[in-house]
Order: sequence, then structure tokens, then C-alpha cells
Amino acid sequence: MLYRENGQFKTSYRADQAVFPILQDRVFIYALMVFAFVGVPMLASDYLFRAILIPFLIFSLAAVGVNILVGYCGQISLGSGAFMAVGAYGAYNFFVRIPGMPLIPALILGGLCATLFGIIFGLPSLRVRGLYLAVATLAAQFFADWMFLRIKWFTLDTPSGSVAVSNLQVFGLPIESALSKYIFCLIVLVIIATLAKNLVRGAIGREWMAIRDMDVAAAVIGIRPVYAKLSAFAVSSFIIGLAGALWAFIYLGAWEPSAFSVDYSFRLLFMVIIGGLGSIMGSFFGAAFIVILPIALNQFLPALLGIFGIEISTAGIAHAELMIFGGLIVWFLIVEPHGLAKLWSTGKQKLRLWPFPH
Repeated sequence: MLYRENGQFKTSYRADQAVFPILQDRVFIYALMVFAFVGVPMLASDYLFRAILIPFLIFSLAAVGVNILVGYCGQISLGSGAFMAVGAYGAYNFFVRIPGMPLIPALILGGLCATLFGIIFGLPSLRVRGLYLAVATLAAQFFADWMFLRIKWFTLDTPSGSVAVSNLQVFGLPIESALSKYIFCLIVLVIIATLAKNLVRGAIGREWMAIRDMDVAAAVIGIRPVYAKLSAFAVSSFIIGLAGALWAFIYLGAWEPSAFSVDYSFRLLFMVIIGGLGSIMGSFFGAAFIVILPIALNQFLPALLGIFGIEISTAGIAHAELMIFGGLIVWFLIVEPHGLAKLWSTGKQKLRLWPFPH
């Protein structure tokens, strides 16, 4: 019995309401944090930081934002790429136009721009839901693509529409190396994920879940649908916009409007479906799956097919990646609609009884 709560007594309400009330969970999280902050910088290469770890951290942050809206509040959104773009260009304009603007306030202001944008396009959620809401949020994606491509003010009147940032610093420390970018993204992710975890456990999180389960019954018991839905759009848009600013400033360095296409909206939605709707931990699982799978396919699929004497081109690998993504999404929706997070939870339940069969 490796995962039991027996003997772990709580002597206060604060201890009983802890984020990780079970000792084994706390030990695992602390060990994981130590490994992420100490072990990974000692072991990882520059390629691993730039190709896998930094994209994983930023996508995890964006997936947390999408999960708040889609998983916890039940509002289907296909405008995540637009929220990322608004966060990126908002942070860029504050960073460039205001002399001496620090990086962290610029990122936060970019997230607030995405919050305002998300609230505006979240207004249709007060009247429509389901597929109609998905189409309404998809309109935000097309509007953002047009806005940043045609209105040259957002790109400082550059003819090509591409922008770039350089000489990034935080408290006087340069953010130029792969390691410094990884540490910065990791700190931001830990802070936002902790706040999001506490938020969904509180009163506003319960309101979101009540709206998700049955909005009419939630309104009957006194929950305000207007406040609940718009607050979910606001919080989700802020986190996604912050992730978009990190993606532009930290990962890309130079970007153009097509860098935040509708493909990102679908990719983030796939992350929360595969990782698990309504689970903060599932956002990490989904981001890891989506980031690592293409790299694994590029590395191992040609070798695997080579055993059988079959050669596959780069285009074939790309097509295989899309087919595997589609198949996995259908499989998760049918077999395990709660995603990888549910499998993780089931595994912990098994450990509560191991080695007994019942």
C-alpha cells in the first residue's frame, strides 16, 4: 500500500484544505520542483532547452488557460491563437513604445490586453453555447489575423509586418541564453499554475463548474451566469495572452502575424482534450504529449519502418503525425474522455490498494 492516507491526521481547516493534502503528493511535487530547477539545468543540453523544454513550458501555461475556459467553465473556444497574438503584440507595443519598460510589466500588460480582447469576444457566450460559441470565438481568430496584418500601427509600420525584440532583462539579469529563458519560463509557469489551482478550488471555480454542468440550475441557486462566464474568459485570456507574449519574446524573438495562426487554437484544444478537461495536471500532460510526439515521430518512425524495409519521407512523417493526432483524439474521446489526467488518477487509486486485488 504505497499511496494511503491512513495516519495522516489533519488538525486544522487549513491543513485539510491544502492543495496536496496527502504526504506522497507533496513529496512528489517537491521532488519534481527540485529536479526542474536543479536537475534539468545540470543535465539538459542547449538543444533540449530550445526544442523541447521551453516550448513545453509555454504550451503548458497556455493549456492551463484553455482548460480554465473549456474544462472548468464548459465554454468551447477556438480563439486561443488570437488571444496569444493579442498578448504578444500588446506586450511588444508596451515594451517598445515606452522607454525603459521592464520585461515583466510589459508581459503582464500584454496579458491584460488579451483579457480585454477575450471579454469582448466572450460576450456571445451569454447568448449562445456549444458549436455556435466555438464559431463565435473562431471569429476572434480571423479578426486578429486581419488586425495585425492590415493595421500597421501594431507592428510599428514595418512593411513586412514582422517585429523583433532583443536585450531582454529581468532585474538587471539578461535573458539571452537557453538556460536563463528556461528558468524564467519555469518560474512564470509555477506561479500561474499555483494561482490557477487555488482559483479553481475556490468559490469562483465552483461557480465555473456549476455553469459547466448545468447553467440553468446554477442560475436558479443564485450563481450569476454573466459574471461566471465573463470571468472565465477574462482569466483564461490573460493566461493565454501571457503565454503568447512568452512565446513571442522568449521562444521566437522575432515573429509576424502568421506566427499565431488558427493551428495554435486547435493545438491547444487538443492538449486539453488529450491531457484531461477540468484538470490543471492534465494541461501539463497534454502539452508534454503534443510537444514530444512530433519529435519522437521524426526520430523513431523512420527507424521503425526501416526494420521492415520501408522508407518514409519528411512529408510522410508530417502526414503520419496528423493521422496519429486525429486517431488519438478520437480514441481519448471514446475510451477515456477525461484524458491522461484520469489515467494518472486511476493509477493513484490502484496504489491505494496495492498489492491487494480488491
